[in-house]
Amino acid sequence: MNDSSWGAPGGTGRRGPDQGPAPAGPAYDRHRAAQTRPMPIVPDVPAGGFQDGHGRGAAHPSGPLFRDETPHEHPQEPMPSPTPPPPPAPSAPRQKKSAGRDLGAAIGVGVGLGAVIIASLFIWKPAFIGVIVVAVVVGLWELTSRLQERKAIKAPLVPLAVGGAAMVVAGYVRGAEGAWVAMALTALAVLVWRMTEPPEGYLKDVTAGVFAAFYVPFLATFVALLLTADDGPQRVLTFLILTVVSDTGAYAIGWRFGKHKLAPRISPGKTREGLVGAVTFAMAAGALCMEFMIDDGVWWQGLVLGFAVAASATLGDLGESMIKRDLGIKDMGTLLPGHGGIMDRLDSLLPTAPVVWLLLALFVGTA
Repeated sequence: MNDSSWGAPGGTGRRGPDQGPAPAGPAYDRHRAAQTRPMPIVPDVPAGGFQDGHGRGAAHPSGPLFRDETPHEHPQEPMPSPTPPPPPAPSAPRQKKSAGRDLGAAIGVGVGLGAVIIASLFIWKPAFIGVIVVAVVVGLWELTSRLQERKAIKAPLVPLAVGGAAMVVAGYVRGAEGAWVAMALTALAVLVWRMTEPPEGYLKDVTAGVFAAFYVPFLATFVALLLTADDGPQRVLTFLILTVVSDTGAYAIGWRFGKHKLAPRISPGKTREGLVGAVTFAMAAGALCMEFMIDDGVWWQGLVLGFAVAASATLGDLGESMIKRDLGIKDMGTLLPGHGGIMDRLDSLLPTAPVVWLLLALFVGTA
């Protein structure tokens, strides 16, 4: 047998002196045999598998040949195809513009209040004075309650309610002079009433009380002054119609076409387009009311009156919005569904009353 056949059966496992040392391996170095790794068993290729150059089936491993070989090193293994991106989600349907309040409840409450006002206005004048007094007292209660809840300001309600009712009645019975006297006495009563409590916070409490006396009952007294004329019910109705029409025009036009904010820091919902609607609607209604409802009235006077009402009603609404923003509330109360509180309905009426009274006195007199 040739000496080049290393490890052949019956061989000595030695080489000649000129051939160098025998290579290490299982057949020659038994003490290292345990450290070698056995060759893995390669399974047969299935039918239709790879073939070698002689047409014989060649083994194709289904996994890595050695333990230190990773699967991605096999050129035969296909790379996973990229997952297609998900289709874009359908855009949400555009929501319709909301009115922001329960419109049905608001209309129902408005119709009910209008019926009470008209019935008392044309059936018996003193009954309408009673309606004004009730609105004033409830408005004072709402305002003083919110001031105490949100700012810890204790404006005394009792002297305000009594003095407010006296103001309205004095204005109807004694005219403007009676209203001024009642206002002064109410302010004095607020100062004295607050003295029964500790002095801490006295200044802010009486200041808020005098402000409330002027803001609610004194301005409402001008509605009673309108009623004292011979055509008093028509004057009051003109005042109410113009204010409501102004608010309605601002709401309708602003909700449909409003894009440019009027006073975003005070009332984000009001727009310049809404103001144009208020002026247009009020001027048209003013011309009609002055021509057909007010004795000796002329249509062009109604245009002036309507413009002034739209301006004062808008300023009054913004003024109360400023108060509510300072207090951190949305409405002054919850007494009127769809409207909020009484003060939320008086906000545009109160500053408009002296404007209407003054212009009508200039145009047609006070008798």
